[in-house]
Amino acid sequence: MLIQFNFKNFKSFRDEATLDLSAAKMTEFSNRVISMGNEKILPVAAVYGANASGKSNVYGAFEYMSEYVVHSFKYGDEEKDFDDIRPLPFLFDISSENADTSFEVYFTVPGDKTEKCYNYGFCIGKTGVTEEWLNYKAKTARKYSTIFYRDEEALDLAGIPKTSRENIEIALEKQVLIVSLGAKLKIAKCKLVRDWFLNNEFADFGDVVTNFFMSRVLPTGFIEDEKIRENVVKYFSSFDETIKGFEVTKLPAQEDSKEEKYLIDALHKKIGSEDMAKIPLAHESAGTLKMFALYPELQDVLQNGGVFFIDELNARLHPLLVRNFILTFLNPEINVNHAQLVFTTHDTWQLSNQLLRRDEIWFTEKDDMGLSTLYSLADFIDEDGSRIRKDESYEKNYLLGKYGAIPSLKTIDFFKEE
Repeated sequence: MLIQFNFKNFKSFRDEATLDLSAAKMTEFSNRVISMGNEKILPVAAVYGANASGKSNVYGAFEYMSEYVVHSFKYGDEEKDFDDIRPLPFLFDISSENADTSFEVYFTVPGDKTEKCYNYGFCIGKTGVTEEWLNYKAKTARKYSTIFYRDEEALDLAGIPKTSRENIEIALEKQVLIVSLGAKLKIAKCKLVRDWFLNNEFADFGDVVTNFFMSRVLPTGFIEDEKIRENVVKYFSSFDETIKGFEVTKLPAQEDSKEEKYLIDALHKKIGSEDMAKIPLAHESAGTLKMFALYPELQDVLQNGGVFFIDELNARLHPLLVRNFILTFLNPEINVNHAQLVFTTHDTWQLSNQLLRRDEIWFTEKDDMGLSTLYSLADFIDEDGSRIRKDESYEKNYLLGKYGAIPSLKTIDFFKEE
């Protein structure tokens, strides 16, 4: 489980930002808090904010970190190409434009009966990795112990097996992470970290290309396994009972392609008949296609106990459907493997003390200099110096501007005739 994510100097975030999924000391919905490795962890985090306030950059920072962990073993040492790989820093400040970007996570591993906690992070400068560290803490320990540490002057691999240290020392390049290289070399501690990132899922519904691609990705086993298709129908019946099944037809092979293609029809019952009407899945509503796109990742994270990061969860979905999706992660009888949901949204209907704890609600706000900040409702102090009460109307107060993180609006009057 993700305990905490820290990042700095990434896009609109110049200063360090922290998304903390460890539970604060509060009484609401205490039954949903998960105890793991002496940590108390939340299953959900919702990020609100105005357009262009930095919500998507929180998503993007974690996605960048994950992709760099998974793929950096392929990066060479040709510094002239690194500009295409380097994360985009905060560009409105000369000092940050040339400074390092940092990423750090605290997490536990699904299925680990010892309940160890891990701390992993790295910094990236203009030409490559400038710092990287991996620490762990046993369930009964108070402090973290070092597995490895590197910077531009030193390399400490004390926690790596001796038989593997020389291979890392020989093969490690400036643009490559030890975790990424070590995982390819089958070093268990490195593979553990790499696999934790691989176990997470991402869905960016603010991206047209991602929307198009995801709506065409089929759940694992959907083609050949009738049981999988039945499960998808049950999933759809939670919001649309008109879909009674799916029919899969293999299309003729193309001469210039070896890729197998299929036509997926949704089956709808005809009025006054036992016959079924076939509608190509691509002709279903945008909301239905989005829910279809969400299913494979939802299936994976619930089975594997991963983290599901979704940008613009509310896009094209009814608020009740969004709430039902969130409740899937909040229900311990369904979410038995402690999967987590982190999502950005404008849907204030979910901003309710009947659904979310104060420490599960986050805001992004951008100031006049273009600097984004990230803060939790649980930590927010109002103008009277008081913390937010759990019985407040979060939605009403947010829209009134009490918590910040809303657009500063002006009348659209430029259409008026002079």
